[in-house]
Amino acid sequence: MTNRNIPINFEFFPPKTEAGQAKLVAVANVLADEQPEFFSVTYGAGGSTRDGMRRTVLQLNNEVGVPAAPHLSCVGDSREDLRTLLNDYRAQGIQRIVALRGDLPSGMGHASGELRYANELVEFIRAETGDHFKLEVAAYPESHPQAPNFETDLQNFIRKARAGADSAITQYFFNADCYFHFVDRVRQAGIDIPIIPGIMPITNYTKLARFSDACGAEIPRWIRKQLEAYGDDSDSISAFGTEVISQLCERLLDGGAPGLHFYTLNQAEPSLAVVRNLQGDR
Repeated sequence: MTNRNIPINFEFFPPKTEAGQAKLVAVANVLADEQPEFFSVTYGAGGSTRDGMRRTVLQLNNEVGVPAAPHLSCVGDSREDLRTLLNDYRAQGIQRIVALRGDLPSGMGHASGELRYANELVEFIRAETGDHFKLEVAAYPESHPQAPNFETDLQNFIRKARAGADSAITQYFFNADCYFHFVDRVRQAGIDIPIIPGIMPITNYTKLARFSDACGAEIPRWIRKQLEAYGDDSDSISAFGTEVISQLCERLLDGGAPGLHFYTLNQAEPSLAVVRNLQGDR
């Protein structure tokens, strides 16, 4: 791997326990040494972990010292709820938001709330706060799992971009060609915002398969078969996963990707192993 300076950022989820919170801060301090552009923090379907997310965002932003970006979704919220959150984040010094429709809570067949789609949320944030926040939106190179087809999903993304998004973060994937195809189609539509590929380190095949089935990310057959062959050999899985993901990232960066967004699952080492490979620190 060649030595290179790579714009990176890392994503966390808010822990449910005090011990988990302390561990997350320790992980974030380790990853902060890589000088990421920002940390993003998710929350559960329908905002189910929002209080924990706010606490985590402020701790990362103020104590760890890396700009933190909360996920903000419109599922189940009124405009007044969203306005209150935006004012709170602005008062706390937050300058970046990941704007999403959000996952539907179990049993909810469609989005509720006054805003139903991410493009409407982006428009609302811009109307309320102007250019205060840098807005990230989601992109799905392999198509959103609920989209009827690729073309419909592409138009959904274009609407989000035109509503005022600054850049996009993709769902993770393992096939670089799907990313390049998606970016090409977006550029053909006249959208020029940066599209940052989402990267999922491979550490556990069972969990990866479950996540991927849920979000529509395809695991290539050759990767599935190799991971299956390793069984419970976690060291072999990690070594193989690091090599596969490093090669994926190298190809993405060589092809013009503007940076990398790591889904850390609140762990430092899997993402760091890839970053070190890319930096030439073998």
